[in-house]
Amino acid sequence: MKYKLIFFFCLCFGFSFSQEEAKNQFTIDANFFYGSVLEHNSDISHLITEHPSGLILSYNRKTFGFKNWESRYNYPDWGFSFIYQDMKNQSLGENYSVYAHYNFYFLKRNLMFRVGQGLAYTTNPYDKETNFLNNAYGSDLLSTTYAMLNYKKENIFKGFGVQAGISIIHYSNANFRAPNTSTNTFAFNVGANYNLDYEAQPEYIASTEDKTFKEKIKYNFAFRSGVNESDVIGVGQYPFYIVSAYADKRLNRKSAVQVGTDVFFSKFLEELIYYYSVAFPEFDVNGNEDWKRVGIFVGHELFINKMSVITQLGYYVYYPYDFEGRVYNRVGLKRYFGDTFFGAVTLKSHGAKAEAVEFGIGVRL
Repeated sequence: MKYKLIFFFCLCFGFSFSQEEAKNQFTIDANFFYGSVLEHNSDISHLITEHPSGLILSYNRKTFGFKNWESRYNYPDWGFSFIYQDMKNQSLGENYSVYAHYNFYFLKRNLMFRVGQGLAYTTNPYDKETNFLNNAYGSDLLSTTYAMLNYKKENIFKGFGVQAGISIIHYSNANFRAPNTSTNTFAFNVGANYNLDYEAQPEYIASTEDKTFKEKIKYNFAFRSGVNESDVIGVGQYPFYIVSAYADKRLNRKSAVQVGTDVFFSKFLEELIYYYSVAFPEFDVNGNEDWKRVGIFVGHELFINKMSVITQLGYYVYYPYDFEGRVYNRVGLKRYFGDTFFGAVTLKSHGAKAEAVEFGIGVRL
C-alpha cells in the first residue's frame, strides 16, 4: 500500500507538470521533521513514548498574477505533498500520506504558511486481538491535515534555497470506524528548496481588478452523505444523510457569509440508542428516542479560484436525544463546477470531537 501512495504522489506531480504552461514555474522542497505527539486526550497517553520523525516532500506550482485570484492572495503556490512519519511507537506504526496544499506568503515572501489536506495509510491500525492498544487509529486509511509555518529563502545559490520552521500533522478517520482518538504531532522542520527554472522567473503582475464587487444573495441546496460509527467499538458502520439549505451573501471577492439549516438522518445514532437501551439500563434510554436532528447555522466561505473553504457553526433546534451537545461545527472544502454546481468534502464535529466526514453535492442559485 505504501508504494501505491508514493506512485500516486509521483503521478500527480507528473500530470500537473505536463498540463501547465512553461510560464508557470514550479519548485520542489524536502523537509526533515522531529517532534512530539501532543496529549490532546488522556486516553492516548500510553501511545506517547518517543519523539516521532519523518520527511515531507513537496511539489509547488508558483503563481505570478496571470489569473486575477493569484494577486488577490499575494501570489500563492499550490501543489502536492508526500509525508512519511515514523510514530516511534510500536502500536502506532508508521504513516504514509499524500496531500493537496496551498502556500501563502507574508513579510516580503520570507514567511510561508502552508495548509494541506489529504489521505494517510497507517501500517498498524487497531485490532482487537493483535493491536488493541492502538485506540487512536481505527482504520488503515485516515483523513489527515497538516500546517506548516516556515522562514523561507529561495534562490540563494543557483536555484537552491533553505527553509526552517514548525509543523502540525493531524491524523484521524473522523469516526469512519471506531476507535478514533486521533493524534496530533507538533514538530520542528528544516529543509531545502529548489527552483528548476530560476533564471527565467517572470515579474509579478499587479492586480487590475475592479475594487467594487457586488452580487445578489445566493440560495444554496446541498445533499451530504457518508458512513460512520459510534465510539462503541464493534457496533458497526452505518450511512448518514444530511439535507442543507442556506443563503449566502458575498461581502467582496474573497468572502461570503452564510445562514441556513441542516436536517440530519444519522443511522449510527439510531443503533447507538438501541444498544444503550439493551446493554446499559442505568442510562435510562428506552430505545424509542428519535435519532433525527435539525440544526441552524451561520458560516463563512473563503473563495480561492474554483475552490473555497467553508466554516460553519450550528445549533440543534430539534434535539430529542442528547449526543455530544447541542453545538456543532463544520469545516471543509468546496469545488465549483461553473457558477452553479459544486462538490464538497467537509468534517462535521462537536468541538474537537469528530462525528463524520461528509461528501456532498449542491447547487448555488
